[in-house]
This record gives sequence, C-alpha cells and structure tokens, in this order.
Amino acid sequence: MSFLNSLIKDPEYQNTDPRKPEEVGEPDVIISPDTRRENRIPPGQTRTKKWPVLDAHGAPPVDLATWKFEVDGLVEKPLEFSLDAFMQLPVVKVYSDFHCVTRWSRLDNIWTGVPTREIAKLAGVKPEARFVLALAYDYGWTTNVPIEYFLKEDSLFAFLHDGAPIPPEHGGPVRLIIPQLYAWKSAKWVKGVRFLAEDQAGFWEEGGYHMRGNPWMSGDGERFRWS
Repeated sequence: MSFLNSLIKDPEYQNTDPRKPEEVGEPDVIISPDTRRENRIPPGQTRTKKWPVLDAHGAPPVDLATWKFEVDGLVEKPLEFSLDAFMQLPVVKVYSDFHCVTRWSRLDNIWTGVPTREIAKLAGVKPEARFVLALAYDYGWTTNVPIEYFLKEDSLFAFLHDGAPIPPEHGGPVRLIIPQLYAWKSAKWVKGVRFLAEDQAGFWEEGGYHMRGNPWMSGDGERFRWS
C-alpha cells in the first residue's frame, strides 16, 4: 500500500486492481455479464477507487423495527415483508460493476441479497407487466426500470456489500441493484416495487434523466432523455 493510500480512511477504498471474473474465488457467485467486457468502463466514465455518496435528499430515517417491503401492481399476490421475513428469503451473491451517471464507475463489487426474480415469482407477475417502479423511503423517491432489466439474473435487493451490511448512506438496510443500468436505477432505501403495464417516470426521470439508462448505449450512455 502506498503512503498516500495509507492516509485514506475510507474503509471502502480499493487498494488493488479490480479482479477479473475468473479470479472471483467465492463459490456460486453470479457474474454480471458486463464484467466480462474487455473494457469494463463505459464511454464517458472514469474509474473511482472510492464509493462516493450521492442522493437526492440525504439518508432518510428508517426504523428497522417497522421496516416493510411491499409488492403490488400487476401481480397475482400482493406481498408484504418485515425485515426479518425478508432476510429469510433465498439469497444470492452477485459480482458486478457500478456505474454512476455522474461519470464515475466503481468496479469489483460483491452484492448479497434477495434476487429480484424471487420476488417476481412469489408475487406472480401478470403477463401484461412491462415495467417496474421502485419505491424508496426517502420522501417518496421512485425510479422506473424495464421489467427485462429488473428480471436479469444479476439484479437483486442487496443488504450486504463486499460482505458487510450496507450502511445507511449507501442505501441500507436494503437497496435495489440493477448492474446493467446506471446506478440511479439501483434505488437506495427501497421499500417496495410496483409492476406496471405502462412506463412511469420516477424522480430523476421527471427531471430529464433517461427512462432506461443503459450506460453502454448511444455512444455516451443513456444519461438523459434527449441523448
């Protein structure tokens, strides 16, 4: 470790080069396909070794004793989980990169949590559902996700990052992770999802952010609606 790195107190600071997918030693880890790209950093992005904190309103107060996760909309069976019940659901680990629309990328992350496919299976998503609206505890914040991205194998509701509980400033106790889209689609402080037939703009989308947000598309990524 260099002298400069030794001065950095951030426990999330990365002191080594990112692993290649085949170097991930943990068993049964789902490998996000974008980590297999020859160049893992999308156009217009720069790698950061830190884990920056960005949000619209700051971390909201979340009472773990009363925390609830709800699933509604176009489903056969609306669901509601306490935090304890949610933690009892099947769990996966995902190795992925994390790309923020503000042009930084954090490579080499291990997320642990409940697969989005498990929630969809338990709720019985109706065939006409084409979009998912993620709802969060931070003052009504929402974001929209096409259902095909929500149901990717590497998408999950994470409660651990690199083996440690996700801290409040990064969206704990549970946050959505959609590795194949920009990070604003990975809602922090998530409290539920709603399955929809029609797309519905969320907080940043209403301000002009892209309705899909694929960092590998359109030359410079799908950052804004007019790009």
